[in-house]
Amino acid sequence: MTLLRSLLLSLALVFSTGTIAVSQDYNKGLEAYNNGNYATALKEWRPFAEQGYAFAQFNLGLMSYHGEGVQQDYQEAAKWYRLAAEQGYAQAQYNLGVMYANGEGVPEDYQEAVKWYRLAAEQGDARAQHNLGVMYDNGYGVPEDYQESVKWYRLAAEQGDASAQFNLGLMYYNGYGVPKDNQEAVKWFRLAAEQGEALAQHNLGWMYNNGEGVPQDSQEAVKWYRLAAEQGDDRAQTNLGIMYDNGKGVPQDYVIAHMWYNVGSANGNELGGSNRDRLAEKMSSADISKAQSMARQCMASNYEDCGGE
Repeated sequence: MTLLRSLLLSLALVFSTGTIAVSQDYNKGLEAYNNGNYATALKEWRPFAEQGYAFAQFNLGLMSYHGEGVQQDYQEAAKWYRLAAEQGYAQAQYNLGVMYANGEGVPEDYQEAVKWYRLAAEQGDARAQHNLGVMYDNGYGVPEDYQESVKWYRLAAEQGDASAQFNLGLMYYNGYGVPKDNQEAVKWFRLAAEQGEALAQHNLGWMYNNGEGVPQDSQEAVKWYRLAAEQGDDRAQTNLGIMYDNGKGVPQDYVIAHMWYNVGSANGNELGGSNRDRLAEKMSSADISKAQSMARQCMASNYEDCGGE
């Protein structure tokens, strides 16, 4: 199992302001934004941003980043985020950290990313706590420190951040920064999986399939593999193929197994490709053709129509 290293910028508009007078005009911009009238939103919010209101600076940063009402401009986004971040605005600090981590609008600089993540994390921003955990986990901008990583993952995970729950599960599974504990790993994988985190769904399926931290249960493994497979996780797609190939937790079905192997392979899973080719030697030409057709339909439907399952 590999650690999640995603550092994502998420859209999060602000719904509160400092004064009633500001909020009345702010809400005009918010209503316009929600109606897709970005030019009007920009017109309403820019004066507040220029007067130093952090919430408006943050929103202008978001609009510049996404090209809403203005030409997309990462440098302009970073400018507005910085103005808000320097006033202690946690969401802007987090987004500025992401821009430094990804080299968007500013030179890539992990130490600067850590600086801004930390400021937001210390204010309780769960996404910043998660990303600060990632930086310590991988030694990006700071010395690698699994215990420090666990600390930040836990803070975010306890706030319900699914990525942090997944990564905290990995730390327990691997014994990084904490004693190895498969039951704790399962606990955190499950919390993330129930929020729809595909990587956690796959790993929870793995734990059930192998009886690690939970009693071995092939049917439960299939359930979680399927949920991840239907989100496009290539490992889950391949493992679901293995379950059908061997009749574990489901009736043995070479056609469906071939389909999932083929889909996993199409998404870059080498084991899926080799298993598909091995299984094809046991199948008739008609069954192979049927499985290939099902794989095409599965992918074309974005995994909503995968053999009538």
